[in-house]
Amino acid sequence: MKAVILARVSTQEQEEGHSIDAQLRRLQEYADKKELQVLKTFRIIESSTQGNRKEFQLMIEYIKSQKEPVALIADAVDRVQRGFKESVLLDELRRQEKVSLHFLREGIVLDKEANSRDIMMWDFAVMGAKTYVLAISDNVKRSIEFKIRNGEVIGPAPVGYLNVAEPETGKKNVVQDPVRALLVRKTFELYSTGNYSLNQLSKIMREQGLTNSTPLEKPASRTFIDYILHNPFYYGEMKIKGQLYKHKYEPIITKWLFDKCEEVRQSWHKKPFKHGSKPFVFRGLIKCSYCGCTISSDRKKDRYTYLFCTQHRGKCGALRVREEVISEQVKDVLKSLKMPQDLLMDFKEHLRTTNEAEYKFHQEDIRDTMGKIEKIKARIKQLFIEKLDKSITDEEYDNFHKDFRSEQDKLEVELAMHSKADKEFYLTITNLLDISTRAYELYESSKLDQKRQLLNFMFSNLKLEGKKLIFNLKKPFDVLVGLSKTSNWLPGSDSNISDD
Repeated sequence: MKAVILARVSTQEQEEGHSIDAQLRRLQEYADKKELQVLKTFRIIESSTQGNRKEFQLMIEYIKSQKEPVALIADAVDRVQRGFKESVLLDELRRQEKVSLHFLREGIVLDKEANSRDIMMWDFAVMGAKTYVLAISDNVKRSIEFKIRNGEVIGPAPVGYLNVAEPETGKKNVVQDPVRALLVRKTFELYSTGNYSLNQLSKIMREQGLTNSTPLEKPASRTFIDYILHNPFYYGEMKIKGQLYKHKYEPIITKWLFDKCEEVRQSWHKKPFKHGSKPFVFRGLIKCSYCGCTISSDRKKDRYTYLFCTQHRGKCGALRVREEVISEQVKDVLKSLKMPQDLLMDFKEHLRTTNEAEYKFHQEDIRDTMGKIEKIKARIKQLFIEKLDKSITDEEYDNFHKDFRSEQDKLEVELAMHSKADKEFYLTITNLLDISTRAYELYESSKLDQKRQLLNFMFSNLKLEGKKLIFNLKKPFDVLVGLSKTSNWLPGSDSNISDD
């Protein structure tokens, strides 16, 4: 059988660390062992979660152009995909007998004869790969939270401040703009008198020379002035996702002046928009199948909750339905998701084997990253010797030292983040197994917010058609529908079950 090898890394830095070469050695050994004739090798350096994945698409087109089935060999599922959008394409090619999928780390081989068990193993592996990316993202978020707690700005500072790099350390700092800071203060002072509308004030500040801090330096507009007057950064607090945090930079105005301007705004007697937040299980989760409007909820006689179409686009055929009617339909679905016990034991054994293989590959990645760190440390030592020998200037030493330390810090953070992401991977798989086995019990025993989270996690495209709930189940739960009623895992079973 002919074969195509895929070796992928996300960045050029990983490629320079020979990660692709290590993959290629393993994949070629596998092809030789299975007596697969390698037609072409694809060395791909691109993210699996961003952009259109041009190199990946070129590989797919090459596979489609072959006249006979091709084995696609990859180190692991996450080398091919970190989300389900590729699953649709690859699964279609598998069904057409254009490709069989070989994932070394997970020990999964998928061809046209693959049964539902194999498909679900693939789905779970994709879910784990996706979780890995999300865990990395969570670590980035934690890094941002750390900066917020330390009073550091996230992103560009507002008009009136400048983002600068400290000459000694190279660290980024925020200082007052000597020109715009004075104009920002004057904006607050004039508005606090109550004698100027936003239109009048924007005209005055344009004449004073106030502009934004982009390269275009656009003159102050009414919206621009309104943004300044609403920004608490100028008196010492940052507003992030509706929460205020103290920052460490020098304020331009006092809190008293900011509050005075707030009093002036309130004097216009504008009624603020008030959002409803009533505790309904299905609030905002379901659309009307007739007109596409959101299905809303209300409570009658403080006893009965009804779901109904908002009919913002005009009257349609939607009905008012008791919440209990829809809840029972959800429960029926959850009851049908229970994973057969023999499959559960089989899957746990598969995870144990995969974990051992994952640990081996992970240790190899750790050694590779640690090797890079040691090389950088050696370069820093050599750099210091060259400074002592006067073969480089102090300025050259400072510049090189800063670059090396920055790269070292990045590698050490990457090492820590990926180690944590690995733990998140197995935690998520464990949770998925728990949900797959106890979905109905979890839903019944959960509080309202937890029920909403569970629905969001497992269901998609929820629609109400008359008194019937139409939906799709997300992967890998779609495969589990009805499996508890049969022990026959038929080859080629549909992995995209939906109840449309």
